[in-house]
Amino acid sequence: MVFKRKNKRSYLQVAQDSVYPKGGWGRAASYIGHRLRRLPDPPQRIARGIAAGVFVSFTPLFGLHFIAAAFVALALRGNVLAAMLSTFVGNPLTFPFIAALALQIGNRVLGTKQRETSVGVFEAFSRASGELWWNLTSLFRPVDAHWDRLHLFFDTVFLPYMVGGMVPGLIAGFAAYALSKPVIAAYQRRRARALNRSL
Repeated sequence: MVFKRKNKRSYLQVAQDSVYPKGGWGRAASYIGHRLRRLPDPPQRIARGIAAGVFVSFTPLFGLHFIAAAFVALALRGNVLAAMLSTFVGNPLTFPFIAALALQIGNRVLGTKQRETSVGVFEAFSRASGELWWNLTSLFRPVDAHWDRLHLFFDTVFLPYMVGGMVPGLIAGFAAYALSKPVIAAYQRRRARALNRSL
């Protein structure tokens, strides 16, 4: 296999690299930018994929951003790989700001009072994941399920985050499309000229 690692990473190293990449966030961003520019697709398809990934980063679908970005990219006829790479916009450094903005807008639109801080959101998601797992495994164990707690999480955290994330997500997605399309087009033209000169 071409891209197989010589030394397999431990689970701890994988977790550590997902929070802080080995070469730092700057190197990771540079790598993703390089990969996006070299995708073999027209600039508008790649730009639509980038817009899809950026948009999905503003949703509370943690753990599902890759899958959601792929579906949105397919719906927009964008590049799926570009969409998945662009979910990098949502990372441990940006999520607190995205969550704070999304909750503020979502609660204002829904006319509800904000109960969670941006930091508390991630604790709420962690608790909800635990509750969901408990409820699903309760089908096979002699214990009671507690769906009312998940209902409270949905009303106070998930729904305001989802509704509030749509507005900045759409704005960021359109901006990503507008900025990336000419850059990718210029890069592809320059690369094509360089290849023609080398022939």
